[in-house]
Amino acid sequence: MQQPQFDVAVIGGGIVGLACAYAICESGSAGTVVVIEKEDRLAFHQTGHNSGVIHSGLYYQPGSMKARTCARGRQLLLEFAQKHNIRHRICGKLVVAADEGQIARLEQVQRNGIANGLTGLERIDAPRIRQIEPFCGGVEALYVPQTGVIDFVAVAEKLAELIRQRSGNRIFTSHCVCGFKSNGSTTNIITDKQNISARYIINCAGLQSDRIARLAGLSCDVRIIPFRGDYLELYKDAERIKGLVYPVPDPAFPFLGVHLTRNIDGQVECGPSAVFSFKREGYSKTAFSLRDSFNSLSFLGTWRLFLRHWRFGLGEYTRAFCKRLVVRQLCRLVPSISADQLRPGKSGVRAQALDREGNLIDDFRVQTADNMIHVLNAPSPAATASLAIGDSIRQIAAEYFNLRV
Repeated sequence: MQQPQFDVAVIGGGIVGLACAYAICESGSAGTVVVIEKEDRLAFHQTGHNSGVIHSGLYYQPGSMKARTCARGRQLLLEFAQKHNIRHRICGKLVVAADEGQIARLEQVQRNGIANGLTGLERIDAPRIRQIEPFCGGVEALYVPQTGVIDFVAVAEKLAELIRQRSGNRIFTSHCVCGFKSNGSTTNIITDKQNISARYIINCAGLQSDRIARLAGLSCDVRIIPFRGDYLELYKDAERIKGLVYPVPDPAFPFLGVHLTRNIDGQVECGPSAVFSFKREGYSKTAFSLRDSFNSLSFLGTWRLFLRHWRFGLGEYTRAFCKRLVVRQLCRLVPSISADQLRPGKSGVRAQALDREGNLIDDFRVQTADNMIHVLNAPSPAATASLAIGDSIRQIAAEYFNLRV
């Protein structure tokens, strides 16, 4: 069989990889594009396991790539959804101060949102909270009108359809990348099915992105550490939650905390937890991979993170196995919720880059080397920002690969 040859290969068939491939295709002058995905279907991991929230850009450091691409990506995403009839709903969200002690942090969140260009942010009192979410508690809240929900898998599938429509493009599923071999002006991408030749390569492998980078010979100073998030579903009286209800984030901890999301199917998801996962692609509480565990626990940065946030980590692990403790957190937002209204829901695994000092890499991380671009850190809000990330990668490719894109 003749080895397939392409101008640009994108490794990873999640929404970010597909958005990058789509952006390059849309430029119309970069030649042929191939997407290589190891699973038997696209959008299987982070894209297919998230809660579908269209993020507003409220929390991110002003001027960061996250802040810039989230704002632009949200607009591009909505235009894309409207054009292609993809289910979405802009319902707004409440960031709720459960007590007076959280109001100062709520004010800081509002200032950060304004710095990131959000408009229409509204500080509201308890009676107004109840008008928007009748069962919600809290003394004050920030109403964020830009937030919504969408079917991200449908977005990914539409991107794949549009990529395939262009002559010469391909999408290979069930192709696990095992290595690379330079061949003059091209590189052979070695997979467990066949070799695929490309002039330029973009690594968007998500949970496996650091491994792909190392296979390609990149000296990479970060490690992907997986964090599993477990959700509960509100299956009794779910209609009491109309949109999204979030707590005020605590800057001392690295994640946003337990919240409630009415997803695009009308199901209310409560969570998630944020626990270290012993398997990069493990979606159960007992999932374990010796390779993944060794990879994480042999990294000094992991232990430095554990030591710095051991109280938070212990609390998250306890809540992951104790519904009563999750309910206690939820009741600070919606006091009438009880354990008998909840059942186990889905889980997801977040690919979080960590440096050797034990710092969670906050912003998106993109690195270039040889004939490759590596997207090494693209956690939330990467799905919301995906089309803007794709356009940013297209611009990097134009300069770094000297492509006319």
